[in-house]
Amino acid sequence: MDRMLIDGGVTLNGKVKVSGAKNSILPLLFSTLLAKGKHRFTNVPKLADVDSALKLLQELGASYSWEGNSLEVVTNDLTSNEAHYDIVRKMRASILCMGPLLARTGSASVSLPGGCAIGSRPIDLHLEAFQEMGASIENKSGYIIATAKPLKGANILFDITTVGGTENVMMAAVLAEGSTTIENAAKEPEIIDLAEYLNKMGANVVGAGTGVISITGVKELKPATHEVVPDRIEAGTLLIAGAITGGDVEVLDCRPKDIETLIHKLRESGFKVDEGEDWVRVFPNKSWKAVDITTAAHPGFPTDLQAQFMALMTVAQGTSVISETIFENRFMHVPELVRMGAQISLDGNKAVVEGNSILEGAPVMCTDLRASAALVLTSLVANGKTRIQRVYHVDRGYEGIDKKFFDLGAKIKRLNEPME
Repeated sequence: MDRMLIDGGVTLNGKVKVSGAKNSILPLLFSTLLAKGKHRFTNVPKLADVDSALKLLQELGASYSWEGNSLEVVTNDLTSNEAHYDIVRKMRASILCMGPLLARTGSASVSLPGGCAIGSRPIDLHLEAFQEMGASIENKSGYIIATAKPLKGANILFDITTVGGTENVMMAAVLAEGSTTIENAAKEPEIIDLAEYLNKMGANVVGAGTGVISITGVKELKPATHEVVPDRIEAGTLLIAGAITGGDVEVLDCRPKDIETLIHKLRESGFKVDEGEDWVRVFPNKSWKAVDITTAAHPGFPTDLQAQFMALMTVAQGTSVISETIFENRFMHVPELVRMGAQISLDGNKAVVEGNSILEGAPVMCTDLRASAALVLTSLVANGKTRIQRVYHVDRGYEGIDKKFFDLGAKIKRLNEPME
């Protein structure tokens, strides 16, 4: 099993490119189920979650081929409408095959999803929306079985903003009879990216990126070619890596507008940050002040950057309060940070972080994707060596992150060691 060994105390410097967005390519891959033929995506990150999605598409009858970071997916005749437990348990984004399968075949059988243990993230909102569109839903032996012939447009009002729910309904609605309106829709950049590809295929989606999305169903879609947007969470993680090590790091091939709240918080903390259309640069700073953050749906502070920002605050001047409003169990990284010397206390959905911590390398364990990034960042500034276990969590969402840090000067290497 792979582990990472990091010798801390090295300042990171240089330029680093961002890969394509994990949270964009996954719904894009499932959208290929909507149209027969060859779909082509560029700037695709090679991630464990992408491998899981492709394996599921294969099980459904699709095929695929790689050429560098370009990916071709062929979805001619689907041979199954069942997403098996063995695949779905590894990645909860697998639920996103339900909308396209319902729209194209009229039925779908999907195992209840798995993925990171950061909270319950119920899919009730997805299922209620499908029911409003005329689907019948049955929960049987751990599988959700949905049928609808045909799906019909409806007015969907989400009680809580849901990224996955918005994506699933968008994909279902593009082939539904009539018009669909999604109110309280998620506004994330990945929603916009999905809508752009659906429209390239011939769909009629209007309003992506706002709170109200309108979709007029069409009879048929055709495959297209699409470039995946840069990963804003990776861009933010790389930026924080430069900041926490007191380095000069320029993050390339990104979209600074997608991480405006992070950039604002870095500046509030005392960092100089410059940005252009597709790059952002953090300058060296040996002392920064603690600032508070509260996670929120886009365009608020991303929950996917909360753990990384907490790592930065462990060595800030003063005390910060980090409030998590999206997931109820997203402080699983705290005990591991405390093992390294961080001074953090929890109170419900708030973490109080005392700065000026003297961090020491230690054996630590990844618990989820973003927690793993926080451990890597903390290890970069800890005294001595840190051995990080379960780095497969890192590989779910970061393409070659150890190599990128190594190229910036980090003393980091990957080890393949037997389980203890």
